[in-house]
Amino acid sequence: MKHLAHLNKYLLKYKWYLIGGTIFTVLSNLFGVMPAQVVRHALDLVKENIDIYYLYDNTKLQSSMYDIFAYSVSVYGALILAMAIGKGVFLFLIRQTIIIMSRHIEYDLKNEIYQHYQKLPLSFYRKNSTGDLMARISEDVSYVRMYVGPSIMYLLNMVVLVVLVLSYMFSVNARLTWWVLVPMPVLSVSIFFVSNIVNKRSEQIQRSLSSLSTFVQEAFSGIRVIKAFAREDDSSRRFVNESNSYKDKSLNLTKVDALFSPTIMFLIGLSTVICVYVGGQEIINGTLTPGNITEFIMYVFMLTWPLTALGWTTSQIQRAAASQERINEFLYTPNHIVSEQKLKRKIVGDINFKDISFVYPDSGIKALKNVTFEIKSGQSLAILGTTGSGKSTIANLILRLYDPTSGSIEIDEVPIKAFDIQSLRSQIGYVPQDVFLFSDSILNNAKFGNPDLDDESVYQAMRDADLYDNVVDFEHKFETVLGERGITLSGGQKQRLSITRAISRSPTILLLDDSLSAVDTNTENKILNSLSRIMKDRTSIIISHRVSSAKLANSIIMLDEGRIVEQGTHAELYEKQGAYYELYEKQLNAEEA
Repeated sequence: MKHLAHLNKYLLKYKWYLIGGTIFTVLSNLFGVMPAQVVRHALDLVKENIDIYYLYDNTKLQSSMYDIFAYSVSVYGALILAMAIGKGVFLFLIRQTIIIMSRHIEYDLKNEIYQHYQKLPLSFYRKNSTGDLMARISEDVSYVRMYVGPSIMYLLNMVVLVVLVLSYMFSVNARLTWWVLVPMPVLSVSIFFVSNIVNKRSEQIQRSLSSLSTFVQEAFSGIRVIKAFAREDDSSRRFVNESNSYKDKSLNLTKVDALFSPTIMFLIGLSTVICVYVGGQEIINGTLTPGNITEFIMYVFMLTWPLTALGWTTSQIQRAAASQERINEFLYTPNHIVSEQKLKRKIVGDINFKDISFVYPDSGIKALKNVTFEIKSGQSLAILGTTGSGKSTIANLILRLYDPTSGSIEIDEVPIKAFDIQSLRSQIGYVPQDVFLFSDSILNNAKFGNPDLDDESVYQAMRDADLYDNVVDFEHKFETVLGERGITLSGGQKQRLSITRAISRSPTILLLDDSLSAVDTNTENKILNSLSRIMKDRTSIIISHRVSSAKLANSIIMLDEGRIVEQGTHAELYEKQGAYYELYEKQLNAEEA
């Protein structure tokens, strides 16, 4: 139960639902237990007076006695009916409290997980698959809800019913009660061993389900690649293998559950046999009446359902514990990207990298090695280099998606760790290399960085990104709804919409991470001409492998394997005839060809 202890705060939050459900459970079981005593009185009434009834055979007195019997039995029947109705009413109220409580907790837990997911650093998402994240917030939370809902409800019902029934049984005859309880230790030991097996197999099932979810999510996200390479059959075979693994693990758990219930039923039946045998002896000795034996048998059968449900409840709790352990694994993952001073202020735009080195925590790749540079407010810097040279890592560090392994980053001469993270990022316009667009309208995607922005400002940003003319040609224009990840648009259009999203929020710092790689030369020149106006009086960093993108920058950095190999203006680096010169000439000759 140590993993499920995380849910105690929610049980405390909704304590009145739980308290109400407990009260209704007690009342419901009182109405469920009392009919056994009514039946006892009815049987004893008949047993004690049946001989007298036949003694007055064919007399008026016998007819009068019959009327009294009929009336008494009718009263007893009406009482049993009333108690059954009362039990039903309180059963309804139990579900209206405990089950509703479980739905509230499910809602709160999903929100807690989702909010924590959003706070976790980028390194967390590099280590964990999307399918696994989705499985924990959906499937695992559903299993946990079964614990805080039906499982708690059945456990409360079992405890209350067992206490009430045993109290009545001991009050009638302690010896018979002890004999009836003889099979119960065997039941307890069975539950103990079975619960351990269920726990292990439940955890295996959840991990298998996460693997299956991950595979399906990746298959549907990359369906175009699968179709392009004609790998549908291979994908289906892999899905069958994953499904079979999940099925086999689920069947192994089902076998345990299937054996558990018949075992409980056998033990309950054994208690019934003992009840009849020992009870018969007590009747012969004159210490009990037939009504008492009937009452006892009804009590034994009353224990059948809660003890049978105990097996199901144990399975659900163990499965919930396995699910909550997986949820806790992520919930207790710390977020190291936190603000030290919660500093919220308008930034000017000075950026200073001081001897920065960075190693990716998940892969161990050393992306930057002793990188030092400075950008003054309103200036622009181009960062050039081949793939894997560390260009995008610099953008990630400025956005504080990661913290450097060593060295320090200052913005406006203040350590970047002092700034409130949301405040800092809200003043940066970022165009990522891997464009991500949401399944929403073009206008809403453009407004993503600033939802309160007026439409005219967005239209102007689209003109600056050379996207406006394309959008107005669409049938639904700015309300055109994009497919998943912007599949409706071409690669160049997606990049230009991403640029629109960044510049429409009027950021103090503009980060362009290889944002023109998917556009042709003519479109690139149009966007660069617009960007020269946009970048004026704004700190800008242009990350690219094209030297043409560096024309707008005040200074240029050449990176190679995480180190700065050259630094200066276009004229200075060209005249130096080093790495920049070679890249410039190579790309210029390629364009001319």
